[in-house]
Amino acid sequence: VQLQASGGGLVQAGGSLRLSCVASGFSLEHYAIGWFRQAPGKEREGVSCSSGSGRPYYLDFAKGRFTIERDNAKNTVYLQMTSLKPEDTAVYYCAADCSPGTLAAGTAGNHWGQGTQVTVSS
Repeated sequence: VQLQASGGGLVQAGGSLRLSCVASGFSLEHYAIGWFRQAPGKEREGVSCSSGSGRPYYLDFAKGRFTIERDNAKNTVYLQMTSLKPEDTAVYYCAADCSPGTLAAGTAGNHWGQGTQVTVSS
């Protein structure tokens, strides 16, 4: 069971990136998959969670700027990020078994991807 995050990079403020989280070894259909991030010197925080039925949840800073989508046929969950700000700079991780509660706590289940770096320059 593996999750692999990719799609990070360097972007200017106001730009966009799309992160991908590909699952292998299991079908992520019906699993809640979420995105989390950790900036240098800060605690890990939740970003967004897609429930097993596809219902999206976002923390306030992500609402209106980030969109979580899933493509079960590709076994992939995406995080489309727009209007990026320097404070969005962090390593972004995907993880399985999130919920609104775990999202708020910055936690999820036991399966985590390796992280992808997002750097937003001012």
